[in-house]
Amino acid sequence: MLLDSANKAHAKYANVTRTFWRYTIPAVVAMMVNGLYQIVDGIFIGHYLGSQGLAAVNLAWPIIGIIIGFGVLIGMGSGSLLSIYCGAGDNTGVQQLMSTSFWLIAILTVVAMTVLILFGPGLLELQGASGELLHSSLAYLQVLNWGAGVTIAAGALPLLLRNNGKPEMATALLIVGALSNIMLDYFMIVKMQWQLPGAALATLISQGIVALAALYFLLTPSEANKPKGAFNQPLALEILKQGAAGLVMFLYFGFIVALHNKQLLIFASEVEVAAFAVVGYLGVIYYFIAEGVANGVQPPISYYYGAGLYRRIHTMFKLALKVSLGFGVMMVTMFYLFPEDVLGLFSEDFALLNAAERGLQLHLSTLFLDGFIFLTSMYFVAVGKGGKALAISLGNMLVQLPFLYLLPFWFGVDGVWLAVPISNITLTVIIIPLLWRDLYQLKHADMEATSGDKPCA
Repeated sequence: MLLDSANKAHAKYANVTRTFWRYTIPAVVAMMVNGLYQIVDGIFIGHYLGSQGLAAVNLAWPIIGIIIGFGVLIGMGSGSLLSIYCGAGDNTGVQQLMSTSFWLIAILTVVAMTVLILFGPGLLELQGASGELLHSSLAYLQVLNWGAGVTIAAGALPLLLRNNGKPEMATALLIVGALSNIMLDYFMIVKMQWQLPGAALATLISQGIVALAALYFLLTPSEANKPKGAFNQPLALEILKQGAAGLVMFLYFGFIVALHNKQLLIFASEVEVAAFAVVGYLGVIYYFIAEGVANGVQPPISYYYGAGLYRRIHTMFKLALKVSLGFGVMMVTMFYLFPEDVLGLFSEDFALLNAAERGLQLHLSTLFLDGFIFLTSMYFVAVGKGGKALAISLGNMLVQLPFLYLLPFWFGVDGVWLAVPISNITLTVIIIPLLWRDLYQLKHADMEATSGDKPCA
């Protein structure tokens, strides 16, 4: 974030409601566009490559999530620290942070490519993939593996740009990337008929556009806080600590998707895996709205925390919670009232649609609680308590495992669909007291009267 003027910076964060919408609307719009392009991606694959194409992508996704998670790890960790440094007026810290973040992108690119080359095929086989389904998943995965650095940079750099005082610019770049992906999907899947490798290449090119543009705006001469200094190991460890919850969240999603894939192949068939992919495409709409709200409030909450404006944190979190839960309830209602309409976008296969409708109404029944969990985790990241955020992410995984393993033995394929909603309820009951206690302490630690203006853009 630019350190131009103390008065200008403090005024920009003065009105909590205005600040909330200024940061949240661009983040939500960007995430909704990302959700839209993933849905369009699924529509192209479903209609032109069929249920096997959908199942193949779903089997590859848990592995791809490792790459995406590395980008979020750097972006979340660096972004949170960047806003805190700005709230405290630490210009040198901002410059060192930017430099170390770029080094981490390079290091984790090598790590991701090595992991995927060595273990990618085996991870697909562990999910139960075999024959033509395994071949299709590998074809999709191998293209994305060689572009791992692009994917990591596209995940990290827009978050740095957003926390560098340019949320609108970061949003615009994500929109450009999403629209590019849609057009490239049409060209490579429909026109060129490159099938799943074409879909993967379309994703990489669009991510490359986002990464290069974000890099340009971060390094442009007009920016006063360009990266300076060598790799700072203690700072890198702090970035990894603060962003760990973001990585674990993606590892959690990947792990849970992988277990669902395996259980569905054991208790049902490839058609149910494709149905799970369709349900996932629809669920991702809300996930990205909820993530947009959470990402949007992170910079101002971090600023308020660094500046000692604790009551404003409490006010902003309540507003974010109302918006996130409200969207979730609306979407669950829509899925129950109009399942045929939304599912018909992806396929005309009766068996696939029938399986997907059952999954839609069971698997996404507590969708709104995912938003609460996302927001709580991001809150702890924003106030520099990455350990608690990490505990929530790990708890989300650990709570879900026994349900996902045991319920199918009692309820068959319905048990697979019910594992997530039951675990969401369980985890929510656990984390509500933890969150309430932290917010209560902040609300009553009123430092607004004694805190002065902090220099931050």
